[in-house]
Amino acid sequence: MPGPLSGIRVLELPAIGPVPFLGMLLADLGAEVTRIDRVTPGSDPLSTILGATGPLGRGRKSVALDLRQPAGAAVALDLVAAVDVLIEGFRPGVAERLGIGPDVALARNPRLVYGRMTGWGQDGPLAPTAGHDITYLAISGLLHGIGPATGPPTPPANYVADFGGGAMSLAVGLLAAVLSARSTGAGQVVDASMVDGSAYLATMVRTLHGHGLWRDEREANIFNGGAPNYRCYTCSDGRYVAVGALEPKFWETLLETLGLDPATTPSPLDPARAPELADLLAGIFASRPRDEWAELFAGSDACVAPVLTLAEAPEHPNNQARGSYVEVAGVRVASPAPRFSGTPTEVAGPPPALGADADEVLTGLGYSADRLAELRAAGVLG
Repeated sequence: MPGPLSGIRVLELPAIGPVPFLGMLLADLGAEVTRIDRVTPGSDPLSTILGATGPLGRGRKSVALDLRQPAGAAVALDLVAAVDVLIEGFRPGVAERLGIGPDVALARNPRLVYGRMTGWGQDGPLAPTAGHDITYLAISGLLHGIGPATGPPTPPANYVADFGGGAMSLAVGLLAAVLSARSTGAGQVVDASMVDGSAYLATMVRTLHGHGLWRDEREANIFNGGAPNYRCYTCSDGRYVAVGALEPKFWETLLETLGLDPATTPSPLDPARAPELADLLAGIFASRPRDEWAELFAGSDACVAPVLTLAEAPEHPNNQARGSYVEVAGVRVASPAPRFSGTPTEVAGPPPALGADADEVLTGLGYSADRLAELRAAGVLG
């Protein structure tokens, strides 16, 4: 059966990282995604892997266009007229200078949902400047609370701002706007800022902070390493276990499994004895290798798990049982998520060769063979 977004047509403009991730997500959910690629790919292999040819580029049709030429922009607008959603990650003003900004696009297709993803947003003093996940998290207030208590904060790869605050928040915004367009007939622009999205993810922590229940310090709170019953411990082999025994019933299970007496063991609810409790647990977990602890706690409600590496995670029995990983373009990556009972999702196909689908896509829009040849001769079409 088709995925839940079957029938939704998406146009993805060239980008790397979170924009291709969003295109991948929509394709995995069943949308028909056509990606505009550059006629001359960049020389940076990392950009190619994180965009067109790696697993993030899967499940698309590819049309290679030179958007800097007016004829290329005209072809892009013909594509715009035939889709429901457009997604782009240019700096503010770039799409407008290319002649494919939201005003022009919505004039061609009034029902279009025009999705824009930037770090800082479309306006504000930082809008025209460059940034990365680490700087977006810095301005959102999140980075300050991540990492060990001493020394500088630790950037959490680029999971949070790029993919959480950016791609995932724009995905929700696009789907909401598509529903609105279906009921009203009017499209709109969806402006996703990674700073805004990251800050939104922190609503629970900000709520605790606002009520005086969260200290604005690292390793000083229940969820950022300050609680002895919610942190990672080093094992005898130098690997780690993650302990998340927050609730009393889970804490009791942890004590029982470790053979500790609740009457004499410091309570995790007593901040004054937190260092003592942390030292006690650290000494215990340091007495065995990680996998022995994993076997001991397997199937229990103690909320203890081995800290797996990226290479190890696909082999975990739970991940194996659920088929949580799949190979795409020679790389083992996560299977599409979430899962649907009536409209199941699947990897929509391998990454296309750059520009491989131009004839099919543009012929479907009414372009003749002669017109395609003219565009190629002019360097507009790759």
